[in-house]
Amino acid sequence: MKNLLLFLLLPLVQCAQPISSSKVKDWEAQAKNVTIIRDNWGIPHVYGKTDADAVFGLMYAQCEDDFKRVEMNYIEKLGRLAEVNGEADIYNDLFLRLLIDSADAMADYKKAPAWLKKLLDAHADGINYYLYKNPVVKPALLKHFQPWYPLLWTDGSIGAINTGGISEEDVKNLYSGSNDTLAYQPKKFEENSTGSNGFAIAPSKTLNGNSILYINPHVTFYFRPEVHIVSEEGLNVYGAVTWGQFFVYQGFNEDCGWMHTSSNVDVADMYTEKITKTTNGLQYEYDQLQKKLITKPITIRYKKDGRMLDKNINSYFTGHGPVMARHDKQYISVKSSNRMMNGLIQSWQRTKANGLEDYKKIMELKGNTSNNTVFADNQGNIAYWHGDYLPIRDTAYNWGLPVDGSISKTEWKGLHEVKDIVQIMNPVTGFIQNCNSTPYTASGESSPVKNKYPDYMAPDGENFRGINAARLLSKENKFTIDKLIAVGYDSTLAVFEVLIPALVNSFNKNVLPADSLYVLLKEPIAVLQKWNYKVAENSVATTLAIEWANLLNENIRKVYINEGEADQVSAAKQFAATASAKDLLVPLATVVNELQKIHGNWQVEWGSINRYQRISSNINLNYDDAKESYPVAYASALWGMLPAYNSAYITGMQKRYGVSGNSFVCAVEFIKKDAAGVKKVKAKSLLAGGQSGNPSSKHFNDQLLMYTKGQFKDVLFYKEDVMKHAERTYHPGE
Repeated sequence: MKNLLLFLLLPLVQCAQPISSSKVKDWEAQAKNVTIIRDNWGIPHVYGKTDADAVFGLMYAQCEDDFKRVEMNYIEKLGRLAEVNGEADIYNDLFLRLLIDSADAMADYKKAPAWLKKLLDAHADGINYYLYKNPVVKPALLKHFQPWYPLLWTDGSIGAINTGGISEEDVKNLYSGSNDTLAYQPKKFEENSTGSNGFAIAPSKTLNGNSILYINPHVTFYFRPEVHIVSEEGLNVYGAVTWGQFFVYQGFNEDCGWMHTSSNVDVADMYTEKITKTTNGLQYEYDQLQKKLITKPITIRYKKDGRMLDKNINSYFTGHGPVMARHDKQYISVKSSNRMMNGLIQSWQRTKANGLEDYKKIMELKGNTSNNTVFADNQGNIAYWHGDYLPIRDTAYNWGLPVDGSISKTEWKGLHEVKDIVQIMNPVTGFIQNCNSTPYTASGESSPVKNKYPDYMAPDGENFRGINAARLLSKENKFTIDKLIAVGYDSTLAVFEVLIPALVNSFNKNVLPADSLYVLLKEPIAVLQKWNYKVAENSVATTLAIEWANLLNENIRKVYINEGEADQVSAAKQFAATASAKDLLVPLATVVNELQKIHGNWQVEWGSINRYQRISSNINLNYDDAKESYPVAYASALWGMLPAYNSAYITGMQKRYGVSGNSFVCAVEFIKKDAAGVKKVKAKSLLAGGQSGNPSSKHFNDQLLMYTKGQFKDVLFYKEDVMKHAERTYHPGE
């Protein structure tokens, strides 16, 4: 009951708090222990006496770059978006509140080890000091940040909520009744293939005999800044952070580096529950016994017509977790772990890992519920883990589907040991790749053998990015940073190697010269038949192919699959082999007609409509055909392209604008010893436009043209190099 009351009272504790003079003095004293050096790209290199000092400075620097995104990530995880955005987010908030109880985060903070509590305090203090020193900044909701906020999720991947397949819309349909048809706003983009690419190359395949790591998350733009954090307590780490978090999420130190990719490793499950109404209230069945269904009142505050209103919802829980959906008259509960202190501890400790053996020990915390890991170190090791936190289950069941919640046979039986999950260590083939694809082809002939593992460990199928990456990585034997970047930016759209021949064959077999369809499609088909399946700014074939593929069978666009489902490659091959002329040709005719209608002809070059526009830092981005934008010769990773650029038509616009894809990209070479016998690290990186979220800053778009061309900058890791390129040196608050 105590936890529930804390949860219900949460909105009351967020009010602005008076700041004592002693607290201000503490902040000012800590600020003196921190030096922030902004280099010529605006990247903050934060130097602190202690780890806590470095965290304090990092959070101050993040707020300087984009406070509203720091704040918004916490508003979302607190389940309070509707207080800012209005009733459209009521059920998004309920979805989060069902899965994450803020009271648990508060409790974890109180029992956190002393070293972690110092970091959590420094995190909140750095943000609050920024607000104190910048009174012109007006928070959307959170006027004072609490030290337990970073404990609201497991491993730092803010968007990585695991529900076994239950969506916000399922929650809305279950809990809304019939009067809330507008109180949910699905978040969808065509072609939006989320995920990442991670490559690790062993010394046997590199020119200089050093391991190389390629870091390539695919996320929404403005999602992650680039930072460098150093302390006198052994911290020296570079990479990408998620706005609001205080550790490098994907990056490297002098000894090793790590890249996280998303997968469909089963870490959350759906249970069908037998719920009945009795004289003793609502009950559910478990091993032929009746148990009382737990009822939790949740109040969602939402903004409407300038006022703040409350919506009171009775939510329900079984022993498995929250009841979140009703499918075919069956109630579905979800068992998951979307918040744990070990996740934050693991995320911090890996930033100080000194090599493979140390990293393996840190993995034993089993705090990473949402990611695979691609790893390399300066001893020449490369490694891969398909997941980390993995419940043990009865293999008699298909865990990609709801299982019977009324029997104990379907309960989790602890967690797998890390040594037993799907993994790769120093493969003979000399390379590892994961592109949100199956681990069973991740390293060519050195890949794990599928039948040695239960299906739920890696239900992921093959996708066209994985095929493309493995093909390219297996060919080269003298990799350098630049050669690995070139692989990462290969422009092949591998799915069309399967689809276009089927289209051309169907046209040649089924369309006669006398048909009107022949006249319409003859030239477009000829363009596609001559195409090399590579994206280019001046490519008409790219435009035709991508617009056409978006109208085909949706299974072709499905990257993440569950146990027993056909993967993207199998689905595309099956479609190509069995599709009728109507399935293939009518969508192309639709595309040709639509292009002629909008642009006056169908010969539309890809770069003329596929654009990158960075004109505003608004969280709800506004695009405008009349304003400056730049051509981008990349496409969605959905089609097998390694550098992801997900663009979409925005209502009222005639061009497609990028919404997600490559964000922070980095290639790192771990040098065992330089000529002087000193170990070194060398890296190049690129951001999606610039470090700053302020349009008036020169660092808002100083990497924009580089981004559209895939042109990288040198990473400044050592202080002597940072000082040579220093643009501004200051303490927080100055």
